[in-house]
Amino acid sequence: MRAHRTTSLSAVLGVLAMPCALASGFQLQEQSASGLGVAYSGMAVAGQDASTVFWNPAAMSLIAGSQAALAIDYVVPEFRFTSAGAPPTGSTYNAFGNGGDGGVSAVVPALYAKLALTSRASLGLAVNAPFGLSTQWNAQWAGMFHAIKSEVDTVNINPSVSYRINDVLSLGAGVSYERLRATLTQGVTPLLPSAQARVDGSDWSWGWNAGALLELNSGTHIGLAYRSSIGYRLSGTLAFNNAAFSALDSGATASLRLPSVASIAISQSLGTRVRALADFTRTQWDSVQQLTIVATSGPAVGQPVSNEQLSFSNSWRAGLGLEYRAAEPWLLRAGVAYDRSPVQDAFRTPRLPDNDRKWLAVGARFMPEQHFAFDVGYAYLWVQSAASELGSAGPVPGALRGTYDLKTSIVGGQVTYSF
Repeated sequence: MRAHRTTSLSAVLGVLAMPCALASGFQLQEQSASGLGVAYSGMAVAGQDASTVFWNPAAMSLIAGSQAALAIDYVVPEFRFTSAGAPPTGSTYNAFGNGGDGGVSAVVPALYAKLALTSRASLGLAVNAPFGLSTQWNAQWAGMFHAIKSEVDTVNINPSVSYRINDVLSLGAGVSYERLRATLTQGVTPLLPSAQARVDGSDWSWGWNAGALLELNSGTHIGLAYRSSIGYRLSGTLAFNNAAFSALDSGATASLRLPSVASIAISQSLGTRVRALADFTRTQWDSVQQLTIVATSGPAVGQPVSNEQLSFSNSWRAGLGLEYRAAEPWLLRAGVAYDRSPVQDAFRTPRLPDNDRKWLAVGARFMPEQHFAFDVGYAYLWVQSAASELGSAGPVPGALRGTYDLKTSIVGGQVTYSF
């Protein structure tokens, strides 16, 4: 069991480090509706459409001509907390309730383009959101001094290039210019339950990605993809909604490195109508171990106002999907996947009440003529019940002990234009 230790100004601000843990601890798979139908299985080799620019730029060689695609996924999470009861064994502020539904529905858009330069070379562009989360608990609840609102979003601008070396091997690479932005709130003191602290921060930074595609005999394709970690130095403000704490308003900064991701995938044709897709993906969450927030102005300028041990562990994901070419113009899809969470029980917070999950997905493509394709997909995610074991060395933020119950539905649509 973990205890939060705070002193002086940190007693008020300490858990504000947790929002940045949220930004690094939730990776968005929701990048296309065509991939959604197979639970995003085998994306490093699928080459379904221009969305492969993000997953593996080398797989652009599988797409004839040029394409543009617009995808929109709608994510509907439900996060419910049940306190273990009153102190000393339960939550310090158990009397304030369980916080309602902390899940916030969100739209995740993505735009892709693939331009054929020659029969071997292509350019690609992805504009999407690789990381993000939004949670909102009741303004007064058992965990209000840990988190109330957490809103994190990213924008990734990712041009890339691919080249077919020969009939077997294609290579691809790209660069990413990515923005991370966060807005987070939490309660300040039980003496003024309505008082809240708010932190805003953002930064732009660079990363890169690369991939390879092997086209073997017997309808077998193998894809390898790697996306680099990205380091940020977030700059922003810390402010309070109550005049009693206005003297503590300040600028703030924190350093954060989002994880690298490596994937191996295989595609296998099973006759003329069926294709199987599978992958194993590893995410290096151990880049997030400790987070320190430093004041850049105000009474604590130059001093850390929070130093949190997060101890994320590396995670992995495995998926299996099938595509079935029914009577023209239909293509049907289904898939399953298992995601391992990087969050450990002792460090789980209401900003990121994440745990291991299972996917079940279905989808379809309708292609009425050679220039247009329309994709839809749906997935349901069963998330394992997650323990909250947060202790406290003082009255703020207080112990938060209990269980999170989580589930998520995702529906997506996509239009692709070939030219």
